[in-house]
Amino acid sequence: MILSDADILARLEEGDLVIDPLEDPEIQVQPASVDLRLGREFLEFQHANIPCIHPNSEQEVEEYVDETYVEEGDEYILHPGDFVLGTTVERVEIPADLIAHVEGRSSLGRLAIVVHATAGLCDPGYEGQITLELSNLGTAPVALTPGMRISQLTFTELKTPAERPYGEERGSKYQGQTGPQASKIQGDHEFHGTQK
Repeated sequence: MILSDADILARLEEGDLVIDPLEDPEIQVQPASVDLRLGREFLEFQHANIPCIHPNSEQEVEEYVDETYVEEGDEYILHPGDFVLGTTVERVEIPADLIAHVEGRSSLGRLAIVVHATAGLCDPGYEGQITLELSNLGTAPVALTPGMRISQLTFTELKTPAERPYGEERGSKYQGQTGPQASKIQGDHEFHGTQK
């Protein structure tokens, strides 16, 4: 079952679902979703002088990612073909009986801005800010203003709560994240002992 606005507000009131800060529920809580705002921090991917990226190499990831902070009143210009990591202002806590889906807002989609390449899911038990995988698929640069509503979360209720929710017990890599986080795929089990 997908949660409606009434369901979302009730869960927020109960306190097991957390979205903080929820600055303006009248605007941010939609009929079946919650709009989240764009943060000020971005990770930009530089054209590295390497033949390819090895997912099991933490050092390579650090070498081709630069952090940018957008000051109050400034904008981030996302150029055609660019891919950057952004973050939400809001921190979320997803209870064990819900899964959250990160989606783009249709108004930005109509400007060719997408908010996730593939990671459009917050597992039950996830806590932290949400890293956004921002791309401009269009032909013109688009100005993104920190604080603007950039994405939305929908919530689906699980038939039964997750027995092993996302978190420390599972060794979840992004639990508690603040700001945009680069890939930590090198921590995956299949890469243990294969660091480059």
